[in-house]
Amino acid sequence: MGLHPVSEANASSPFGSLSAAEFYSRRSVTHSSAYVTNPTGLKLFTQWWTPLHRPPLGIIAVVHGFTGESSWFLQLTSILFAKSGFLTCAIDHQGHGFSDGLTAHIPNIDLIVDDCISFFDDFRKRHSSSSSLPCFLYAESLGGAIALYITLRQKTQWNGLILSGAMCSISHKFKPPWPLQHLLLTLAATLLPTWRVIPTRGSIAGVSFKEPWKRELAFANPNRSAGRPRAATAYELVRVCKDLQGRFEEVEVPLMIVHGGDDVVCDPSSVEELYQRSRSRDKTIKIYPGMWHQLIGESEENVDLVFGDVLDWLKKRSEITTINSGVKT
Repeated sequence: MGLHPVSEANASSPFGSLSAAEFYSRRSVTHSSAYVTNPTGLKLFTQWWTPLHRPPLGIIAVVHGFTGESSWFLQLTSILFAKSGFLTCAIDHQGHGFSDGLTAHIPNIDLIVDDCISFFDDFRKRHSSSSSLPCFLYAESLGGAIALYITLRQKTQWNGLILSGAMCSISHKFKPPWPLQHLLLTLAATLLPTWRVIPTRGSIAGVSFKEPWKRELAFANPNRSAGRPRAATAYELVRVCKDLQGRFEEVEVPLMIVHGGDDVVCDPSSVEELYQRSRSRDKTIKIYPGMWHQLIGESEENVDLVFGDVLDWLKKRSEITTINSGVKT
């Protein structure tokens, strides 16, 4: 059995041959979920995983990406964090997973950031047994952009941010050719904002997961956001990348960046620029040669390498925070 729970998955289920309850029990975690209603009346699905038989080392809030949600691959990473001692929570963004909203429609990133901050703040208040319990964000792909916005708003409220395959720019190998991006995209976003009109150069899942059986598992997700991006959403993703690239110097949170060297969805050069320009005094970057966009989609050996690095980073900073706060463990 590998370090990461994905080693027990198969091509049709993230839990492999086990039931969800059996899977949680085997990893010594408990699972809970609830719906919350945001100010616009949308019901949003939230869930959390709690380590059994040990006091928590900290809290991790997980932020999923554009084609993802919190109950498939990302749940396995959340279980890894929980079994490693961290209270872990996640929310399905509007139009994703089990949440209300038009499928995969994000015309305004700020609304997603608002939802995340509201739920994460509430979770921390309800589940933190001590005000000194360290709190971290873990974010993948578009979730990386969302998490960066969260930390830009909440400068002092997070003890660290881990970005995996973060979307700080969309690779030229994947996004539409230049004339379509600048002309068709602007026009369509204005006139037909929800129309899935924008062509891309391939399937995101097809170029994200290197292991074929994990690609099959990605396609087997009943909540997968398939199809071309909606016009207003594509326009917003391009705008978000441009906006963030102008604000890298504002990033001050302790930062860990993990990224596949052969990622053709989110360009590795953009996170290298973030690393160089951020004002974070504590920052780490690991670009893994040959790996793709979804690091969980690599071989078991490589998955355990990446997430071993992530857990080492988290545990060291949890210990530092605990020592500095004077809390005995």
